[in-house]
Amino acid sequence: MVSITLSVSDKTKKLMNKFPEINWSGFIRQAIQKKAGELSWKEEMLKKLKEEESITDWAKNITQKDREKRIEALKNKGLL
Repeated sequence: MVSITLSVSDKTKKLMNKFPEINWSGFIRQAIQKKAGELSWKEEMLKKLKEEESITDWAKNITQKDREKRIEALKNKGLL
């Protein structure tokens, strides 16, 4: 395991000392792990969205073309 050093203000340290039952190192470790996990998940989801972008564009184009055909058909029938 790697160690890191964290600086906090004197005021924060005094507040932390009021709650000696808290394992502050463990608390910070869990907070870092949680945030790193969230960021990793977000990064993975953005990657998947990017990979699916061409499929999304294809679906949009098909929908748009279908709408245009339906509008043209309605115009030809005199309904628009």
